[in-house]
Amino acid sequence: MPKFIIEHLETQMYPWCLLEYRHISKRVGRKNLMFTNVTTRDEGKLSGLGKVHDKSVKALKLAKACVLDPAAKKTLTPREASKYDFFIFGGILGDNPQRFRTKRKLSSKLKLPTYNLGDKQMSTDTAVIVCNLITRGIPLEKMKFQDDYEIEEEPGFYRILPYRYLMEKGKVVFTPGLKALLKKMGHKL
Repeated sequence: MPKFIIEHLETQMYPWCLLEYRHISKRVGRKNLMFTNVTTRDEGKLSGLGKVHDKSVKALKLAKACVLDPAAKKTLTPREASKYDFFIFGGILGDNPQRFRTKRKLSSKLKLPTYNLGDKQMSTDTAVIVCNLITRGIPLEKMKFQDDYEIEEEPGFYRILPYRYLMEKGKVVFTPGLKALLKKMGHKL
């Protein structure tokens, strides 16, 4: 099974990061997941979810690795995915409009092959789940998605999340606990 590496690029371990990272661990298994660029104060929060490194993925010198970057020119296919053992993702909240921080902070520094997962931004957990499905032979065009997912935070107040989410069995695959966190945080996010 391939290994999935999340290079934590946020300035701290935000609650939404932890929820997404838990979701990733549940979907791909902790033995197949690695977190890099994690501060020592946050290592304990992630140690049960996968292997944790305080160093950047740049220091690991991985062979047969690629970076998943929304700015990449080529889309990952099952055939391309079969060439790699390691799939690297930037753990960073997306922007609307995109500022392509994964390219600036990660892929431009690694000098590894890069691939996108389509033309729309995904949450980190969605991107890893989709990549995992591709490594299992399911092409992107066979997957169903919903763009711009809308959640009700309080009566009459809706938040539109401007990302692409995977659909499974007719339902959006959404980070467990994130709706509750958004409701709790209200308009602060």
